[in-house]
Amino acid sequence: MPVRATDARRAAVLGSPIAHSLSPALHRAAYGELGLDGWSYDRFDVDEEALPGFFKDLGPEWAGLSLTMPLKRAVIPLLDEISETAASVDAVNTVVLTEDGRRVGDNTDIPGMVAALREHGIEQVDSAAILGAGATASSALAALARICTGEVVAYVRSEVRAAEMRQWGKRLDVEVRTADWADAAEGLRAPLVFATTPAGTTDALSSTVPERPATLFDVLYDPWPTDLAARWSGYGGAVVSGLDLLVHQAVLQVEQMTGCRPAPVDVMRRAGEKALADRRSGPG
Repeated sequence: MPVRATDARRAAVLGSPIAHSLSPALHRAAYGELGLDGWSYDRFDVDEEALPGFFKDLGPEWAGLSLTMPLKRAVIPLLDEISETAASVDAVNTVVLTEDGRRVGDNTDIPGMVAALREHGIEQVDSAAILGAGATASSALAALARICTGEVVAYVRSEVRAAEMRQWGKRLDVEVRTADWADAAEGLRAPLVFATTPAGTTDALSSTVPERPATLFDVLYDPWPTDLAARWSGYGGAVVSGLDLLVHQAVLQVEQMTGCRPAPVDVMRRAGEKALADRRSGPG
């Protein structure tokens, strides 16, 4: 049942470090648009060691939590239930605290990726490439399990990472082939390319972008654009950004925590863009 605007409820994002999280800007903008005047959304620097104590102190006024690194797996033992989506990648980024006291975990990153792609007109692809093999890469693979009908090639730096990605492929029922990072330029010719690596990692690949690129999903949003995204869009290719992902996963979080649907996507995106602009123009 949708909440009343006068209900005093709390939500927050947890992680470490957390100071630069855009989640408060997105969620607060949604509350304002939805008329949820009694709702608040904060950020708390919480690491794995402090997480159980934080959960122990949660009172009935709490509606939900957003989780970032390093808590997405550490939180699972503290929950009463997790969704199939979260279980598929052993990662929870959303906790909803129900009226009967249950703590239910979900992963909105995966459907958030699918929604961000859909917003850019990508409903299905026959093959894809993933640059990287970390936690975000496994979420990308889970998203591709929903929209990719053929092979996914993961470009990685070590055989250990390659084995992990092949194992994720088996678990998610996705046809995964691994290739050496040295050959990552070949992956840029795929109909859909996920760049899931830390800032700067793909800069050297920008000079190898094909003249007619298809779609790039670069999960970074600050700094933006990345060298790869700038070259990609310069050649006329479609680019989905990390801010697109952040907005769409937050939309799903707001809907789950508040019961209000649909969440205001455009309002939340503008709030995220403004927060980023303010950060870039501010001191330091």
